[in-house]
Amino acid sequence: MAELWKAVLFGIVEGITEWLPISSTGHMILLNEFVKLDVSPEFWDMFLVVVQLGAILAVVMLYWNRIFPFRFRGGGIIRQDVFSMWCKVIVGCLPAVIVGLPFDSLFEELFYNYQTVAIALIVFGVAFIVIENKNKKRKPRMKSIAQLTYPAAFIIGIFQLIAGIFPGTSRSGSTIVGALYLGVSRTAAAEFTFFMAIPVMFGASLLKIVKFLLKGMTLSGTEWMILAVGCIVAFAVSVAAIKFLMGYIKKHNFKVFGWYRIVLGVLVLAYFMIR
Repeated sequence: MAELWKAVLFGIVEGITEWLPISSTGHMILLNEFVKLDVSPEFWDMFLVVVQLGAILAVVMLYWNRIFPFRFRGGGIIRQDVFSMWCKVIVGCLPAVIVGLPFDSLFEELFYNYQTVAIALIVFGVAFIVIENKNKKRKPRMKSIAQLTYPAAFIIGIFQLIAGIFPGTSRSGSTIVGALYLGVSRTAAAEFTFFMAIPVMFGASLLKIVKFLLKGMTLSGTEWMILAVGCIVAFAVSVAAIKFLMGYIKKHNFKVFGWYRIVLGVLVLAYFMIR
């Protein structure tokens, strides 16, 4: 029962930090220092990624009418606007597919440590503040995903790849930074980030599960429960987090998240240096 309560806590942290641009991986690693799940290292490595499935299902539910490309009434036709959006998402995911997937294990070995997490938190925190200050004097060139160009989608995908390489960067944080830099509005940047997450996170989860099984690992009854509880809680909390973020950025900028990242990055460095 104690492990299930821990899974609830991890699910809450995942649900909040996956969508707010503050790094879910960084928070999960830090939380694991204080609340350790009594599981194997192989399961923990898999759980850290697969728990994101709960979070991504929240996007699918909330934005179903925006992401489902078919219309069955009137003969069943493809919705051209949604089809175009998915084409841009695919272009944005190309860097992760071309570079991220083949070298996933290498990146984990090289950069999965507290130093990388802390530095990434601070660097992209500063980036949020700098870009938001710069954007004060200019209006967005692309106010919706429909106005987003394919080259811009690809560049945003490169920022997403950076998050895949360096834990602590935050996938949502890096892609939003890239989008804002290119002149995309805050709302369009956040929504495109959500939609890009769907294939990327499903793919990453599938890859982790396959690697887990290829090692000959199996899940105990407790581990099944931990994974299920974590995903369910992440889903419920993600719904609230996404609604909060979309409401927040209609009236505010991302600078508060930048300052939060900087403070957290400094605390992470300090904690691991003195522990």
